[in-house]
Amino acid sequence: MIRRLALSIVTLVILITIVFLITSVFPDDPGRSLAGPFASQEVVDSINERIGANDPKAEQYFRLVKNTITFDFGDSFQFNQPVSDTLFPALGRSSKLVALGLIMTLPLALMGGIIAARRKDTLLDRGIVTLGLASSSIPEFVSGVALQYVLAVKLGWFEAVAAPNRGFFGELKFLMLPAFAIVIVYFGYIARIARAGTIQALDADYTRTAYMKGLSSRDVIRKHVLRNSLQPTVAVVGTQIGYLFGGLVGLEVIFNYQGLGNLIYNAAREQDYPMLQAGVILVAIIFMICTLIADLVIAWMNPRARLNVRS
Repeated sequence: MIRRLALSIVTLVILITIVFLITSVFPDDPGRSLAGPFASQEVVDSINERIGANDPKAEQYFRLVKNTITFDFGDSFQFNQPVSDTLFPALGRSSKLVALGLIMTLPLALMGGIIAARRKDTLLDRGIVTLGLASSSIPEFVSGVALQYVLAVKLGWFEAVAAPNRGFFGELKFLMLPAFAIVIVYFGYIARIARAGTIQALDADYTRTAYMKGLSSRDVIRKHVLRNSLQPTVAVVGTQIGYLFGGLVGLEVIFNYQGLGNLIYNAAREQDYPMLQAGVILVAIIFMICTLIADLVIAWMNPRARLNVRS
């Protein structure tokens, strides 16, 4: 854990440096963006002085590092309020969408991968693999538009765009549609990983020994195969969770859902540097936490992984 945490800190420092360099080369004047095109140069200069845009680059960099440690990125240029007041509510909304998408995707994908592995080279196996390849080749914003048009606009079964203050069940009804788009994209990918891991586990010596001891197929799958076959799937899911928090920009824009990806997209479009920096760094922190948890789960599932961590 200490080694993984140390590596995560190094990765975070590298990411902070990249984010700083990218936002530093933007040609736009932050003071002008805040004051508007018709403001006097004196007003623009005073704003730049207030937000620290005229400070030396080294000082700005270390201020960004300090802001990351304290998670206080100042005020947003767009909303004229602390970044955290907008960022964390957006994180909460994205968490709901990611959680619902995973709840719908993981059981289907794991079941499909295990069934395909147990029926290897049969028509059922080829059907699941082909369906997974076809679905994962469709970008989420394409499937999102198709679902939105058919199920919301034409049939009226779901809400086409997000509406605030709809209550728990109203929000759940809306989130089902973008969650379906997540299922379409990730079912095939996760199912193929689960299939490959299950096939490898079924061919292992310990599985044959379990069958020779007289265990039923259900006990062999539950006690011996799943624990080993799902380790690659855990690693993949850990990385994909981190991606989902910041990578669903297309879906969130299509459904007008004010999540973290949509917030980062608007911050980049409006040159809101504090919000952009905070959003990207927050996604990176989530990504590192998810991959660290996945590593620990794999170590718990496989004692040999614990030995590799110690070596």
